[in-house]
Amino acid sequence: MWTFCLQRRFVHCSSRLLKKNKTAAEQRWLQRQRRDPYVKASHTRNFRCRSAFKLLEIDGKFRLLQPGHSVLDCGAAPGAWSQVAVDKVNSAGTDPTLSQGTVIGIDLLRIPPLDGAHFLSCHDVTDPTTQAKLRGLLPNGQAHVILSDMAPNASGFKDMDHEKLINMCLSLIDLAEKVLQPKGSLLCKYWDGILTHKLQEKLLSVFASVQTLKPEASRKDSSEKYFLARMYKKPGM
Repeated sequence: MWTFCLQRRFVHCSSRLLKKNKTAAEQRWLQRQRRDPYVKASHTRNFRCRSAFKLLEIDGKFRLLQPGHSVLDCGAAPGAWSQVAVDKVNSAGTDPTLSQGTVIGIDLLRIPPLDGAHFLSCHDVTDPTTQAKLRGLLPNGQAHVILSDMAPNASGFKDMDHEKLINMCLSLIDLAEKVLQPKGSLLCKYWDGILTHKLQEKLLSVFASVQTLKPEASRKDSSEKYFLARMYKKPGM
């Protein structure tokens, strides 16, 4: 979600910015934001950014997040996916008739506080010290679901950025061995490219089911896709 963290601030002032001397690329970006129905809907529903609708759509189809579940949101900033997760797993205890879950978000960036979520801002999810903190925060040291909408800062070189994101996703498989419970799920974003099959094969080696998803809220001209991996087979079990 890092790439969307400034989105809301820009949208609110887009009309004023368009009147100033902006580059053609900046003008196109601002115009796209103004026309984007998901941007408008995110403001209406008080989501921190439009990416919330990607998770809502996926969860609506696959019932990934259930009351009482423990969820780890990687690359959580600015917190839109955590907002969805808090509601779905009842981690704020809003509905006393349902089991209360846990939502932990982590990012290299600062994540504004959110009721029902525990955030580890300025933390690297691949760091063993961070992973030890996560195990201490998760009930019984395990998560039902790992979410990842994280992505590297774009360099402008498509193949390089693709490789970086694939490696980030591969690191999540290592994380799963430490914190994901047996039969748990992993949802991760990737940019399609030559290394996609490498990631898919690695996921298939430890999950019983792996599906490729392209939510409606993902822009059609983007190479962004998601792997939903379910029924985790913990090594040695």
